[in-house]
Amino acid sequence: MTTDLSVTATRFAATGPEHCIAKRDDGVYADPSVLGTTLVAAIDNVYRAGNYFTGIDYPVLMKALFGHGPELPQGPDGTTLVRFAADIQTFDPARRALYRAVKIGRGYAEYYFEPVWLPDPADPDAAGFQTRLDLDEFIADVWIKGIRFGLDLPAIRAALESTRADRVTVARQLDPVPGEDAHIVEVSDDLHRSDAPLELGNGRLDLNSFQNRFPQIQAGVRLLKKVPATAGAMGFEMSGTPLPPEPGRDVDLPAYAGTGTKVERTPEGEFLVSSAAGFLMVDAKTSRISVEDKVVSRDGVSAKTTGNLSLTGDYEEFGEVQEKRMIEADSITVHGDVFGSLVSRGGTVDVRANLVGGSARNTRGDIHVRGVASASVLCAEDGRIVVERAENCVIAGTRVEVKHAVNCEIVGDEVVVNMAEGCALAGRRVTVECTVPRKQSEMLVAVLREEGQQIGEVIAAVTQRVAQFATLAAQLKAAQDAMTGKPDVRRYLMLATRVRKGEISLTPEQARQFQKMAQDVGPALKALGDVSAKIKAAEAEQQAGTQMLANLEAQRGDAASISSVAIASVQGETQVRILAYSPADGQPWRWSPREIRTRLRGPQAGELLFIGGAGSVAWSSDTVAAS
Repeated sequence: MTTDLSVTATRFAATGPEHCIAKRDDGVYADPSVLGTTLVAAIDNVYRAGNYFTGIDYPVLMKALFGHGPELPQGPDGTTLVRFAADIQTFDPARRALYRAVKIGRGYAEYYFEPVWLPDPADPDAAGFQTRLDLDEFIADVWIKGIRFGLDLPAIRAALESTRADRVTVARQLDPVPGEDAHIVEVSDDLHRSDAPLELGNGRLDLNSFQNRFPQIQAGVRLLKKVPATAGAMGFEMSGTPLPPEPGRDVDLPAYAGTGTKVERTPEGEFLVSSAAGFLMVDAKTSRISVEDKVVSRDGVSAKTTGNLSLTGDYEEFGEVQEKRMIEADSITVHGDVFGSLVSRGGTVDVRANLVGGSARNTRGDIHVRGVASASVLCAEDGRIVVERAENCVIAGTRVEVKHAVNCEIVGDEVVVNMAEGCALAGRRVTVECTVPRKQSEMLVAVLREEGQQIGEVIAAVTQRVAQFATLAAQLKAAQDAMTGKPDVRRYLMLATRVRKGEISLTPEQARQFQKMAQDVGPALKALGDVSAKIKAAEAEQQAGTQMLANLEAQRGDAASISSVAIASVQGETQVRILAYSPADGQPWRWSPREIRTRLRGPQAGELLFIGGAGSVAWSSDTVAAS
């Protein structure tokens, strides 16, 4: 079948708009290039000329006229075919007179179906003979009466087949369908917190921690997608007049973009994407999504809100940290009171309020308590600790600064206290403004001195051990050289190296000979592998010993450094002694809290530098050495 409208087609007058309609042997076609208003005018001219279409395909006609309905069919060559009727015939005026007026209401049309009679041409005055209305004629009649869209063909057919009179709704207006508003959908599962218990590696559940309280995201992850607004569906009055829909409202995706996010427009759509790695934060008021380098929380840390936290980043909390709760992060800032544990991996621990019955630890950074630290443990292995007031605490750090300390054990490389009451202080350099005992607690001050003779003994032992491993490594290498010097082993190793590098390729016969060679030298190769492993172990031990020697030499240098103590005002019984310690046990500010209490409060055997209830103390190791 061809789609050329000029082939075997009878056209109407070319001067009118109906020239876009072609009548063929197999039906009536419309030119697919002039659908819409031009075709409406052509159909109207056909109807008003006293003709009508038979065998109308109403869905195709509606699609061709108004673009409403299923897609038009296509021919074998892919071009659109618009066959909307079987034929065009003259509308007999006698039959046209059978069709009554249509009652048109608000958005609908009704027709009163009743039995009809055609007049008898032989006896015009007689009642005539009964006939039936025709669907195609009905469509032509209501078209002329202004109904061009929305006919209910099933209802009309049922009424035409019925023998009883009835008023039937034959057409309805099609209301426009408003467009859907643009909206935002989530495309990442990492947007939501998970307060389920944390599942450990062994399959057990940690009821003190949540699965994912503060989601972390990587850079370049799609978080949100904007689903565009739709235009809606066109409606039509029964006259065919279009009723434009109200389009959906747009939404501004950039309004959701906070710090660390950006909007990307791709062929797949418009997305909100993380531009940096960090913690995903959602502002509850503005719904703005940010990726921050730290978590900011205002809910406090408790069993109900967060559970224990272990974060790879900074954390700032405006609420309280309740007892038995732990925060592990880089830098930690807490604005409320802390009754639990703070563990920093190397940032800064900043408690803006009080630390009560808890602990603060930092492996490589400072600790600052701006309020009162009470019955707590503070440890900074490689950092400074600054406390306004400390009561019944154990404090250990490289440098410790306390304005007012009461009944505390404090140890550090450098210790500075303004007012000390009933404390035990120990440091290489100790500076105190005022000391005074408190009830049953003595006021003790110790000057740390490493046992230099023991350091020398340890250095000698380690040096000897390093030399032994060096000798062992040399002996093993000599044995290895002897093994690889054997002709058959050396030949196999050279050939195996070239085969492995792809420098040579073996024929099947050569491959068999190579495998036999490997079997022959197999025991020697196994022994060679054992020797090689022993060499690596010996060299590793030698390297570790060398590093230990460097550390011990640094400690011996520290032991030779100056130690001092200065107390401006002694206002109660105070003892000042030298406290020697073994370098093998590590630096004193890295001792456990229990050991600190034992070493500082236990029996003292060191040299007594001062004991008294009044006066001042000023002692330095370099002054003693000079004298």
